[in-house]
Amino acid sequence: MSKYGMYAKFTAQPGKRDALAEILLESAAAAETVEECELYIINFSETEPDILWVTEVWSNPEAHAASLSLEATKAAIQRAMPLITGVESTKLKPVGGKGLSFN
Repeated sequence: MSKYGMYAKFTAQPGKRDALAEILLESAAAAETVEECELYIINFSETEPDILWVTEVWSNPEAHAASLSLEATKAAIQRAMPLITGVESTKLKPVGGKGLSFN
């Protein structure tokens, strides 16, 4: 089975980027206990003050889909939605690189 990756670009309400980042960082902390989540990183854009990027790698697409049905994930999404004006995502198929194990 191949790994599943995603870049997600979140556009926060003006001035709400840091509050949105806190919610996403809580999700990242919760993902520490999910073995199938191999990478979940929140990034600030250096050129756009209301933009955050999330970089994710999962052991498989099904694990990512299952994570969206968890109660903690649903609660985080509910808290984050009022802070977001837009979301764009790009699905990826990771093929290797530093920090990613394919064993």
